[in-house]
Amino acid sequence: MTSPASASASAAPATPSPLHELAAAHGVSTSFTDWRDTVVDVPDEAIREVLAAMGVDAADPAAALAEHAMAPWRRLLPPSLVVREGDDIRLLAHVGERDELELTLTLESGIEQSLGGHDGTAQLVDTETRDVDGVTVSAIPVPLPTDLPLGYHTVRASSGDRSAECVLVVTPRWLGLPDSFGEGSSWGFATQLYSVRSRGSWGVGDLADLTDLAVWSGAELGADYLLINPLHAAEPVAPLEPSPYLPSSRRFFNPLYLRVEEVPEFAQLNADDRATVDGIAARVHRELDEKDAIDRDTSWTAKRDALKLIFALPRRAGRELDYQAFTQREGESLEQFATWSVLAIEHGNDAREWPEALQGATTIAVSDFARAHTDDIEFEMWLQWLLDEQLQRAQGKAVNAGMSLGIMHDLAVGVHPGGADAWRLRDAYATGIRVGAPPDAFNQVGQDWQQPPWRPDRLAELAYAPFRDLIAGVLRHAGGVRIDHIIGLFRLWWTPEGRTPAEGTYVRYDHEAMIGVLALEAQRAGAVVVGEDLGVVEQSARDYLLERGILGTSILWFERDENGDPLPAERWRELCLASVTTHDLPPNAGYLQGEHVKLRDKLGVLTRPVEEEAAADEAERGSWLDEIRSRGLLAPESGSSSPSIADTITALHRYLALAPSRLLNVALTDAVGDRRTQNQPGTIDEYPNWRVPLSGPDGSPLWLEDVVESESAAALARAVSHPAPAADAQDDTVAPRPEEQIADVARSTPDVADHGEV
Repeated sequence: MTSPASASASAAPATPSPLHELAAAHGVSTSFTDWRDTVVDVPDEAIREVLAAMGVDAADPAAALAEHAMAPWRRLLPPSLVVREGDDIRLLAHVGERDELELTLTLESGIEQSLGGHDGTAQLVDTETRDVDGVTVSAIPVPLPTDLPLGYHTVRASSGDRSAECVLVVTPRWLGLPDSFGEGSSWGFATQLYSVRSRGSWGVGDLADLTDLAVWSGAELGADYLLINPLHAAEPVAPLEPSPYLPSSRRFFNPLYLRVEEVPEFAQLNADDRATVDGIAARVHRELDEKDAIDRDTSWTAKRDALKLIFALPRRAGRELDYQAFTQREGESLEQFATWSVLAIEHGNDAREWPEALQGATTIAVSDFARAHTDDIEFEMWLQWLLDEQLQRAQGKAVNAGMSLGIMHDLAVGVHPGGADAWRLRDAYATGIRVGAPPDAFNQVGQDWQQPPWRPDRLAELAYAPFRDLIAGVLRHAGGVRIDHIIGLFRLWWTPEGRTPAEGTYVRYDHEAMIGVLALEAQRAGAVVVGEDLGVVEQSARDYLLERGILGTSILWFERDENGDPLPAERWRELCLASVTTHDLPPNAGYLQGEHVKLRDKLGVLTRPVEEEAAADEAERGSWLDEIRSRGLLAPESGSSSPSIADTITALHRYLALAPSRLLNVALTDAVGDRRTQNQPGTIDEYPNWRVPLSGPDGSPLWLEDVVESESAAALARAVSHPAPAADAQDDTVAPRPEEQIADVARSTPDVADHGEV
């Protein structure tokens, strides 16, 4: 037995080692609390490997730590500074003794003003000094105006023979909902667009289908938004990665979603070329219309052949001017993406396997290749222009149909390690690292998402431009964006290659900068931001998101109080998107029968006996069904008169409407009675993730034409838009307003994974 004295001594914190101090200085965790609330120490070797991926040599941790501490003192200005509007800003400039400092501020609008001169002799009381390579350097806090407008501004400094620039980003204090949004709750469908096939699409749901789905749900059912899977760019030729959460590029879009017949130049095809395109389309319909799987390779190969014929046609003067304006606006990023695409056609879809001279976007060999393939590169840029047009049409039609938000896009966590973004922004990514999640209750062996993480230090060096560009791009024609695993803007789980997900650690990011840039771009677009904050989430992160006006995510099955009981709907968060289920679970028709437990057992991702897992799952679902029954929304179990699956799903959505949450969400799979899982986290090819077409209760694929005639879809729309009478509620607690929820949001933390989508 341990004595009280020895217990106290053993609990005393140990002095951190130089390696652990070095890790802390770079935001690398040396321990973490797992899903069982057990503190786990990260092996030193894994810490060294993570530091190495950030360019830190940990052979002599003390020396590396000293150099890290000295690095800012060697710079005249930091590379970037992200602040909130109205902040009392002090920009630290590091000036040598006897040197004068001159600063100017140039606003994003181009207006320039002098910030005056400053003396580097360290006469100010609050000025710190340090010896840097034999020179006394002062850290001078330079006050900046407190009334700066939102935007990206530039501070320029000169001192002696040195000069420097700092990008100053002024971000909104609060985002919230856009002005177009009314009072109370609104609802919308969520769907995997590729799975929603019409008789006109070529085997894969496309942007014309998106437009029709938005118009139907907005005009006929009163939906205010339509949440879709990421439309990020995949590979340029087969084989295409099926997961929309493992894209080649998040900055650009996937031409797989183009509707060929809606390209304006399609009408100009001569008789022979029109016959060729019609023949290609007929072949695709023969091969894919009756296929019970999404076949991206066949669909895109056929579309690419047809689009090549259309690309050869001349564009009228106005469209040519529009195309040129598009390419000029997208600039070097578009050219590099297009160049990567053409290189991939010749050398394979994984840039890591290309000749070494081609593995960097700015090499001489790549420049030579680009000059020799101008037409092919032009074709890839033209495809992105067509996507921009069809996305614009979808959003415009959605709003015209009465939606207050329109299309809500989804932003994946990361990109393929051999894809276009990792190639063109190679220095911004950590090599030898894969992002994922540690073991947890839902994925008990951990998750490997196969994606390289951004380096936090390089993002700051680049003034967060890569992140800024992709947010602006995805919101260009959208009313909102869902940020998958938004906690990744605070910390990400890094696993060194060669290790299991259980052997990684967390690396922290500058969330003030990341969330600030996100809020700035969303405000400029008039868009809402929904953060997927499920899983192992620090309470401080949820508090922070609420403080900045970023909506959270609530899933009925995961909402529980501090005792583990179902959290009454009236106590759910107001500033969130609330739904019954998520695409990482089977649709409710399958979930209610425990299909997710059977599937995980079949795939071998459970760590306890299936009988134990099934019993626990049934108890959890049963507690929620009891809560629904207690509100009079679902008939009690009584043998032959038990409610049907369809009635139960309707009751769940009627209950959802009792919540004060501003956005309510209905899975399109639930609306049509689909049973099949779209994605099983923690698997790749063990299950046909992201390849399951939208289907009816009998498992037969449905056409979009059937969906828009669906009475069950209309019934769920009525369930969420016409809540049950207040008298049905048994809990009179009124949910606090968003500004009052900051200290209360922990009650809805779900005990599930950091949701990886790959």
